[in-house]
Amino acid sequence: MERYYLAVDIGASSGRHILAHMEDGKMILEEVYRFPNGMDNRNGTLCWDVERLFTEIKNGLKKCGELGKIPSTMGIDTWAVDYVLLDQNDRILGETVGYRDSRTEGMDEEVYKIISQDDLYARTGIQKQIFNTVYQLMAVKKNNPEYLEQAETFLMIPDYFNFLLTGVKKNEYTNATTGQLVDPVTNEWDYELIDKLGYNRNMFLPVSMPGTVVGEFTEEIRKEVGFNCTVVLPATHDTGSAVLAVPTNDDDALYISSGTWSLMGIERKEADCSMEAMKANFTNEGGYDHRFRFLKNIMGLWMIQSVKKEFQEDLSFAQICEMASHETIPSLVDCNDDCFLAPQSMIEAVQKFCRDTDQQVPETPGEIASVIYNSLAKCYGDTAEEIQQITGRKYSTIYVVGGGSNADYLNRLTARYTGKNVSAGPSEATAIGNIAVQMLHDGVFTSLSEARTCIGRSFGVAIYRPEE
Repeated sequence: MERYYLAVDIGASSGRHILAHMEDGKMILEEVYRFPNGMDNRNGTLCWDVERLFTEIKNGLKKCGELGKIPSTMGIDTWAVDYVLLDQNDRILGETVGYRDSRTEGMDEEVYKIISQDDLYARTGIQKQIFNTVYQLMAVKKNNPEYLEQAETFLMIPDYFNFLLTGVKKNEYTNATTGQLVDPVTNEWDYELIDKLGYNRNMFLPVSMPGTVVGEFTEEIRKEVGFNCTVVLPATHDTGSAVLAVPTNDDDALYISSGTWSLMGIERKEADCSMEAMKANFTNEGGYDHRFRFLKNIMGLWMIQSVKKEFQEDLSFAQICEMASHETIPSLVDCNDDCFLAPQSMIEAVQKFCRDTDQQVPETPGEIASVIYNSLAKCYGDTAEEIQQITGRKYSTIYVVGGGSNADYLNRLTARYTGKNVSAGPSEATAIGNIAVQMLHDGVFTSLSEARTCIGRSFGVAIYRPEE
């Protein structure tokens, strides 16, 4: 009997179920189900429809049953920072608000009245982003304090789906760290910080590491989907899973997990909570095996995804890449400017930035895409230089994994702007990293290095050189 492992990988714009099995020493993937995702505007608040998403999770499980490919284990990963608060009857308190919602505006100042920004970074090592869980909870404390009082359980989004499948509640480590409330030395919640901020310490469960078994399906889920399965914690933060799939065991490797966000950094054994790292806006997110993902969040392909929706012509990403590659417009924007986080029109936001900085204003889809791609590559170059300054090391290769590794033009620009070789692929890095943890748990691999060697053997990569 073939042994199958299932990754349920839910990103900000879509989710999919990917089955994997081993064949001749290689990992073989098969996408069996895909569904759309996005935030809904509910009375002016951007929210996730977690009920619909859970229905889609079950639909994908049923599809596995229909195919006769029953996974022995499964793991769920999603984006970071967002969560639910459950009352004593396990009902969600309020809406499941998304990270792009404006409710966190000004909440950084409220937090800094209690603890300074410098001290918060020194304690957590997490870069300031206005949507971090620490600021989201402050918005709840200010606007709906009764939710914090009534909350029995705090669960990140993948933790909540695991609970619905198994009836077991666990807080997974990699996703928990993104919220800016975890101590990077103990790898546990910073309860002293939580108390100081007035966030109800009782709702936080002990932190569980990737590879931990959550449990088996409840009787109700078994009946609905037609089989039983063991749910295992992967790195439930999708970037944590993607970095696991970087196909190298070189400790001096730079990576970019390229998707809606571009996460660029290195792996470290200890967090760097120095003021130098803070001023450069680097973060120390938790990774597999107590490794730290020392990286910077860059706006990423969200900008291209957004303008694609606005273009009158229905263009594929490959077509947009191709059009951009023929343009010579020299204008650049700051990809990390908050004006690009959730604009009404991304095209207008890009044009306004160029206009306000006395640069040529892009007009055509090719020009707009060219400005975005060049700006991203320039940002990668600047970030690579910052990492080298902070670590005192030189890096020769950047490993680009995730969906963005398919963007040929962006890969060429990245090599040019960074002056480094670019290894692009695998594109399904998040699902692969999710499955790798399940296989590590199951004894298919004995170590992370063995898993990464197999990943490098199983999936092709494309190499780009700066001089090409």
